[in-house]
Amino acid sequence: MSQQQRKLKREAKLTADRPKRRYITGFDGLRALGVIGVIMYHLRPELFQGGYLGVPIFMVVSGYLITDGLVMQYHRTGRIDFKTFFLKRIRRLYPGLIAVLFATSAYITLFNRQLLHHLHMMVLTNLTYVYNWWQIAHGQSYFARFANGESPFTHLWTLSIEGQYYLIWPVIVLGLLVFVKHRTKMASVVVALAVVSAAWMALLFALHPTADPSRLYYGTDTRAFSILLGAALAFVWPSAELSDHLPKAASWTLDGIGSVSLVGLLIMTFTLSAQSGALYLGGMFGFSLLATALVAVVAHPAGHFNRLLTNPFFAYLGSRSYGIYLYQFPVMIAFEHQFTDVADHPLLYPVIEVALILVIAELSYRFIEQPVAKFDYRQLRTWFAQLVDRRVADRTPRIVVAIAAVILAIGSVGLVQAPHATAVHESQLAKRLKQTKADKLAQKKRLAAAKASIAKAKSVAANSVAASKSKEAASAAAESAAQKHPVNQKYEKYGLTQVELQKAQQIGITGVGDSVMLDGQPWLQELMPHAYIEAKVARQMSASIGQMQNLANTGALAQVVLVGLGTNGPFSRQQFDAMMRVIGPTRQVFWINVRVPTRSWQNPVNAQLAAAAKRFRNLTIIDWYGYSNSHKDWFYPDQVHPNPKGAPHYAAYITKCIVAGVHS
Repeated sequence: MSQQQRKLKREAKLTADRPKRRYITGFDGLRALGVIGVIMYHLRPELFQGGYLGVPIFMVVSGYLITDGLVMQYHRTGRIDFKTFFLKRIRRLYPGLIAVLFATSAYITLFNRQLLHHLHMMVLTNLTYVYNWWQIAHGQSYFARFANGESPFTHLWTLSIEGQYYLIWPVIVLGLLVFVKHRTKMASVVVALAVVSAAWMALLFALHPTADPSRLYYGTDTRAFSILLGAALAFVWPSAELSDHLPKAASWTLDGIGSVSLVGLLIMTFTLSAQSGALYLGGMFGFSLLATALVAVVAHPAGHFNRLLTNPFFAYLGSRSYGIYLYQFPVMIAFEHQFTDVADHPLLYPVIEVALILVIAELSYRFIEQPVAKFDYRQLRTWFAQLVDRRVADRTPRIVVAIAAVILAIGSVGLVQAPHATAVHESQLAKRLKQTKADKLAQKKRLAAAKASIAKAKSVAANSVAASKSKEAASAAAESAAQKHPVNQKYEKYGLTQVELQKAQQIGITGVGDSVMLDGQPWLQELMPHAYIEAKVARQMSASIGQMQNLANTGALAQVVLVGLGTNGPFSRQQFDAMMRVIGPTRQVFWINVRVPTRSWQNPVNAQLAAAAKRFRNLTIIDWYGYSNSHKDWFYPDQVHPNPKGAPHYAAYITKCIVAGVHS
C-alpha cells in the first residue's frame, strides 16, 4: 500500500469517527414561533407590539446552524467547501425570492401602479442582497405606513443581512479555525463583535433619540449581534457533541434556563414597542441573549425543550417559514389595497389574510422551492425535452412553467416601466410632506416666536386679574375686528365664523403629531399663526413622549397643546398617561382622534382616547373621525391623509374645536 493510499485511509477513518450532524426538530418550532410573531405584529400591532422580535429568533438560529455546520465540516474534512456551501444557499434562497419579487411586481403592474416608484431598484437590490442599505440610503422608514405608499418588500431587509452573512461568514470562520483554533477563544472573539454591534446601535440611538430609528432597524452593523450570538454558541455548543444523557439535576437546569428564556421572550414580544428607546439601548440585545439561551437548550438532546417544540403543526410552519415570511407583506399590501375597511373587520380580515399567506406559501413550497432545491442540473437537457414532449402524461411541470413565464413577463414589464414612473407616480401627498418637512428655516422662526409668545403668556397668567382682563380684551377685540378687518374669509364656508377666525389669530398652541398633522400644517398655520407645530412622518406615541418632554424643557410647550398621534400604531394606557404627565395638569390638551380605516387599530385607539377624556379633566378629544368618516372624497387614496379638498376641512374643524374649548 502506497503512502498516499495510507494517508487517504487514515483521513477516511477520522471522518468516519467524527460525530454526524443531527436534525434538530425543535428549531422548526422556534422558526414557527418567530414567523407567527412577525405576522401577528404586521396584522395586529396593538396586540402583538413586539412581534417583530421574531426576526432575531430567525437570526440566532441561522447563526448557530450555519456556524455549527461549517465547524463540523472543517473538523471532518480539514477544509470548508465554499462552492458547495454557496450553491446550497442559492438553491435554498433564490427560487422563493425570485418568485415573490416577480409575482409582486406583476401584481403591481396590473393592479397597483402607484407602487411602481423605485420598483426596479427594490428588485435589483433584493437580488443582490443589499436592499437594507438601499432602504437606509433612500430614507425608507420601517414605520412610515402611509406617506409614500407601503413597499411590499419592506420586510425583506432581513434577507439582505442573511445574504451578506452567508457571503462573508464562512471566510471568517475559516480564519478563526486556522489562526485562533481554541473554541472558547473563537467564541469570545465573536461575542466581542456582537457586543460592539449592540453598543454601536445604542450609541447611534443616543446621538439621535428623536429620529426615526429605521437606520438602526435595517443596518447590518446594528443588527449583526443576533446572528453573531448564535454563531458564538456554535463554537462552544456543537450540536453533534452534545450528550444524549445528563444527570437529572443538569437536565432540570437546562429546562429551567429554557423556561426562563421562553417566558422572557414572550413578555418582550407583547410589550416592547419597535420605536421604544429601550429596544435600541439594549433591549434587542437582551432579547437575542434570551433567544441564544433557548437555542442552546433546544439543541441539547438531554433537555425536554426539543420535544416540547416538536409537533406536526410547528414542523409544518417551520418547514414553510421561509415562504410564509416572504409572502406575508405582499399579500397584506395587496389585500388591504382591495379592502380598505380593515378597521371594521379586525378579526375576519386577518384570518383571511393568514389563509391566503399559507396557501400561497404552500404552493411556492411544493412547486418552486422544493423542486428547484432537489433538481439535478445535470439532467437539464432531459428535463427540457420531457417538458416539450407532448407524449409525457404529467402536465404539471408544463403548467407551472407556463404560469411562471407569464408572471415573469408581466413583472418584467413593470420593472422596465418603473424608472420612468419615478416622477409621475410620486403622490401629491409625498410631495406635500417633503415640502413641509424641508421648511426648516421657517420652522426655526416659528419655534423662536412660540417661545417668546409662551413666555409672555406665562407672565400675564401670573396675575389672574390681568389674565381675566386680557381674555376679555381679546374677546372684545375679536368682535370689533370681525366687523372692521375680516381675516381668512375663505374658511367661513368650512364652518368658522369671522369671530372664531379672529380669536384663532390670537391663540398660541404647541402641536405634536404624525404625518396627518404634517399634511395639514400649512392650513393650521394659516388659521392659527401663533401655533408651533412639531409633526413628523411615521411618528408614534413611544417616540413622542421624549419629544414632548424636550419641548417642555426648552420652553416651547404652550398652555394649549394639540396632539395628533395614533395613525401609525396603537399605544398603551401607560404610554398615554406618561404623555399626559409630561404635558402636565395645568395645560389644556386637545387630542385629535384617528381615521385610519385600513388598519385594525383605528377603533381601539379611538375608544382609548374616549375613555381617557373621562380620566383627565384637561383633555378634550377632537372627533375628526366622526366629522370626516362619511367624506371619502376628502382623502388621498390611502384614506388617511386629507387631500387638498379635505385639508381645509381638517384645519377648520380642529381650529373651531380649539377656539370653542379655549374660550368656553
